[in-house]
Parts: sequence; C-alpha cells; structure tokens
Amino acid sequence: MSTTAERDRVPGQHPKPDRSPKQDRSRATRQRLLEAAVACLAEHGWAGSTVAVVAERAGVSRGAAQHHFPTREDLFTAAVEYVAEERSTALRALFPDGAADRRAVVFALVDLYTGPLFRAALHLWVAASDEEQLRPRVTELEARVGRETHRIAVDLLGADESRPGVRETVQGLLDMARGLGLANLLTDDTARRERVLAQWALLLEETLG
Repeated sequence: MSTTAERDRVPGQHPKPDRSPKQDRSRATRQRLLEAAVACLAEHGWAGSTVAVVAERAGVSRGAAQHHFPTREDLFTAAVEYVAEERSTALRALFPDGAADRRAVVFALVDLYTGPLFRAALHLWVAASDEEQLRPRVTELEARVGRETHRIAVDLLGADESRPGVRETVQGLLDMARGLGLANLLTDDTARRERVLAQWALLLEETLG
C-alpha cells in the first residue's frame, strides 16, 4: 500500500531528503574550525598555525577543514572575522538598552582589544605585511570591523557626531584601545590600563556632554 506522500508525489520526481542533521553537523564543524583557528593563531602565531594543526585541535580531518576553507588564508581571515562579529554581539548584549554609563562602555570597548581576538588579529596583520595574497583580504576585513566597532561605540556612548570633535574623540578612544591591547601582549598591564581608562572616561564626559 502506498503512503499519502507517495500518492501525492509527481511521477518521476524523487522525494527531497531531509538535510537538516547534515547541515547542522556542517555548521558545527565550521564553527569548531573557526574557534580553533583563532586559538591557534593567538597561541602559536601565523607560522605555527597550519591547516593541519587547526584541524587536529578542532577534532576534524584535514580534508574536512579544506572542504570548508580551501586555503589557509580563507580559514584565518574567516576565523578572525567570525570572532570579531561574536565580540560585537556580546558587547551589544552587555548594554541591551543602548547608551549606558560611559565609564562601563569605555572599559567594555577596551576589552575588545585585550583578549585572544586582538592577539590573533595582530598575528594576522604581521603575516599580511609579508604575504601579498593575504594583505588585501586582511585590510578589507579590518576596515569593515573597524567601522562596525566605531558604530557600536557611538551608539553605546550616546555620542552626537554632528558636534565638532566628537567623531575624533570616539575614534581616539578606539585607537588608544589598540595601543593598550598591544602593551598588554607582553606583560599584564591591567593596573596602569585601569587608571588611563578612568581618566579617559572623564574626558569623554566633558567632550560628549
């Protein structure tokens, strides 16, 4: 006896298989690879972060890794972009109502540049300075991430960029955050950083109103 689905099927047409479990596994594999790539880049730098090393850390075969990311450059630029987007989402989630206490926002923004993401991105920048194939992709990525981070900063600080000097002040905060993140790479710079950020938060209040 035929089923209802079989009776309703157009002759010569094959039923579409349910691909959801396979797609879920594919997404999970891709995410593991991205997270492993960022961790490897942060810990071992560009030279020590091969596709094989990342695949082993993610618990997948090298062939599976190359199925998702055909080249090493594809893998690492996608990885840094993925985590940057995750951190942006997490930052917005800290202040769901938008503009918040500016001191808290300043500290949260600087945290973007003192964690594994910044360390991984720095290694990628160094590699891009020597790799012609990698440089334009990393440059484009950093420009896009920079614009998004600036938009988040403006929103959370409640800054009115139509006022003279406000845009430059917000960008100055982000530029300073990169410098503080760089200083934190070799030694724990927490104590000095907190004093600098507390002073910067006061200056922001005066400038932004």
